Amino acid sequence: MRGAMTYAFGIERGPKSLWAQMPDLPGCVAVGESRAEVCGLMREAIEFYIEELEGGGQAAPAPGA
Repeated sequence: MRGAMTYAFGIERGPKSLWAQMPDLPGCVAVGESRAEVCGLMREAIEFYIEELEGGGQAAPAPGA
């Protein structure tokens, strides 16, 4: 994963779980039962999202762009 890029994401509590979304990467979300789980899943989701963009010839957006 890109060490130079740091993306911020928000975590919210739903009725039965926590979920996170990424404003800089639309559609990049994660759901889990604990904050630690959601953070770990979000890191994986960000990595996958960026790999998919770059695999399709697109550049990853800069954080906060």
